[in-house]
Amino acid sequence: MLRARHHCGLGLSALVLTLLFIGLLAGANFEAVPRVYVAGQVAESDVIADRDILVEDVQATKARRKQVQLLQPPVYDLSLEPFTAFQNRIVEILRSLNNGIDYHAGHDGPVHRLVEELTPAVADEILPELALPEAQTYLLKVLLPQIREHMAEGLVGDIRSARVERSGVIVRNLDTSTEMLRPDVSNLPDVQSYLAEISAQIRQVSTLNPQSRRAINILLSATMPSSLTLNRESTQKRSNAVMSMVEPVYYQIQKGEIVLRKGERVSREQQIKLQTLYKSASDPMRWDIAAGAFLCSLVLSIGFFVAPSGKPGTPLRCKDMLLISLLLLLFSIGAKAVYVLGMRNDSLTFINTLAVGYPVAGAVGLVAMVFAARRYCTMALLLSFFTMLMFQAQFSLFLLHFLGGMLATWLVTNAQSRQDVVWSIVPLTIGQSIIWFGATLLAHSAPGVMPMQLLAVFINSVLSLILLFAVSPVLEISFGYSTRFRLMELMSLEQPLMQELMVTVPGTYHHSLVVANMVEAGAKAIGANSLLCKVAALYHDVGKLSYPEYFIENQFGGPNKHDKLAPSMSALILLSHVKKGTELAERYKLGQDIADIISQHHGTRLIRFFYQKALNQGEKPRESDFSYLGPRPQTKEAAILMLADSVEASSRTLSDPTPARIKTHIDTIIKGIFSEGQLDESELTFKDLHFLSENFQRILTGIFHQRIAYPDARIDAAKANGKNGNGNGAVAAQGAAAPAAAAQGKNCGDKPCPEKSGAEKIGTDRLAADKKSAEHNAEHRTEHHAEHHPAHPADEQTSAIKSLPGGPASVKPGAVSAVVLHSEGKGQA
Repeated sequence: MLRARHHCGLGLSALVLTLLFIGLLAGANFEAVPRVYVAGQVAESDVIADRDILVEDVQATKARRKQVQLLQPPVYDLSLEPFTAFQNRIVEILRSLNNGIDYHAGHDGPVHRLVEELTPAVADEILPELALPEAQTYLLKVLLPQIREHMAEGLVGDIRSARVERSGVIVRNLDTSTEMLRPDVSNLPDVQSYLAEISAQIRQVSTLNPQSRRAINILLSATMPSSLTLNRESTQKRSNAVMSMVEPVYYQIQKGEIVLRKGERVSREQQIKLQTLYKSASDPMRWDIAAGAFLCSLVLSIGFFVAPSGKPGTPLRCKDMLLISLLLLLFSIGAKAVYVLGMRNDSLTFINTLAVGYPVAGAVGLVAMVFAARRYCTMALLLSFFTMLMFQAQFSLFLLHFLGGMLATWLVTNAQSRQDVVWSIVPLTIGQSIIWFGATLLAHSAPGVMPMQLLAVFINSVLSLILLFAVSPVLEISFGYSTRFRLMELMSLEQPLMQELMVTVPGTYHHSLVVANMVEAGAKAIGANSLLCKVAALYHDVGKLSYPEYFIENQFGGPNKHDKLAPSMSALILLSHVKKGTELAERYKLGQDIADIISQHHGTRLIRFFYQKALNQGEKPRESDFSYLGPRPQTKEAAILMLADSVEASSRTLSDPTPARIKTHIDTIIKGIFSEGQLDESELTFKDLHFLSENFQRILTGIFHQRIAYPDARIDAAKANGKNGNGNGAVAAQGAAAPAAAAQGKNCGDKPCPEKSGAEKIGTDRLAADKKSAEHNAEHRTEHHAEHHPAHPADEQTSAIKSLPGGPASVKPGAVSAVVLHSEGKGQA
């Protein structure tokens, strides 16, 4: 869709490939690989970092992570399941003893397992005591409930393993699924200490004999478990998670930092830095930079095709895309070359100075001479972005070149001549100096580099100016662009084609001047190229030079040559002026833009007057034979000219051009052209049409302004003074009589003519013209635009007569009522 819209398949491919190449160029590494020294060696030369680098200290990182791991508390699982098993075992042992089981036999049972855990001698000593009722009662009624309470709080098997960690322990209750951090492990009981407490407690019991006390202690020592068990898997998992969150220890190397001085002994830290620099510099391609540059440039390039509103912009031609690609490629290669050459100096300050002096502003100003604001702003973004990447600079350099480019475009677009561009070096240098100072403050540059960079700013301005003058003729000749300089030259009255237009077809020239004023005002109102519109309007009817007498504005009351022609032949003559105009534009090298507008300013409209005339004569004409070949307006500028041309020509038919009538008339013409579909390919919006209507009304209202009618008493007084022999009166009468004599085709010399005075004759002619115009308007008020009809004779002729150097009096009296021909649409019947 984008390709079909902008007609730039080859150009679009060239742009994408150019951006890809520039991205690879930005990531390419042409720097010299620094020498690597090991710890203990003496450096033979200074080593300077060419970029900002973070160097990881692996050993310091490991030490920090080990420290964090030691501080991570271990995880212990708390559960009463061990107590339940312990209680059941004690009960089973006592039940077996009460049943009188022979534990010396080889049967498998709780007593037998206890005997295996104990020595037979110890078993023979304690088991009879445990079978005593008082020992069992104390064990079951007193000790087991106490043991359960202690195990519910947490009883660790070996306190020494827990106290190795200084940050406490995490107790995870498996029965309630809760966790609790115990920061102090000194009060955490273990099995051995608790058995000591039980032994001391038993000694205080008077109902037990010493043998029974010893038997209970031995039994509990052999069977009591711990309720807290170390969960090694969970502890390791949490330690790894905490260690992964520890950031590595980096050495910060800033761009331009002297990593190692000549004659200095290399330390371990410096060796790590040198290894990192070597690894970075030895890579022939930094793929991350290349990919990032390509993707970002693709996103920025959308500005060439889409307007900020999201709508497609003016279609780009293939040569437009090729020019954009060529400029991006040349300036990116140039920036990379300057950077590589600057690296030989081994001075970061020198490289930064070269980056400041690179003339990006000239390239952006050059683009502003060809493209509209949205596209040269996009070009400024891309050029500044690529320059920053090629010089491996900070964002402050991007701001410097982008804002400097915007300043250059403002100066170029407001220049009225090449001399204005020459003098623009003063505001450009001052403006770029202010921008540079702001960027320097953002970059925290050292004060010592400011004088050199300030000189680079001045060199930047000079090179930008030279670039504008050197490359602009190349754009005009090689690519056929109408640059701003060329357009301003075409506006000069000394242009051969303009001279021929003024002399040969003065009526068409006058019409073109009015249309030029209208399109200039309209283009400024909607953001189109006003200079291109104005120049195109001045030359849009140059094709009438081939047959000037066949167009109404150049007949001046002469015979109507179309009266003797067939309607098809008349239409053919009118249609030919577009083709002839395009040929003249190419012959006089007006530029492709102006030639395109000339071929499009009538679109595919129908010359309805001669088409209707052919129908009235009984013919069966084809509309295609009476329609312009087109194409329809493809740009805003061509569409503006079509509207202004039709509005200005048809406004000549208004008998009483009041502001209200002018506005209604303009709206009618614009709606008619829009309904014909002539504006479908021009990107004009309804909002644009509204602004154009307002500006057209303002211009035409100024042209058709009202004048106060002078009283006849002044003429009578002049006559009285002439009769009295007053010199001034004679001169006035003579001045009044001279036009009348000219109107009669006589030469009265220095004496007053006896016929009617010039004022009376002009008044009579104007009354006749107004009357005939009113009748004609009443008869044809509902007809279509006079682009396809002959204009009203009296009004059109009166306008043409007024435009002559001699004024109305220089035309013969019979010319006022002469039949007037169709003016290729200059009027509305």
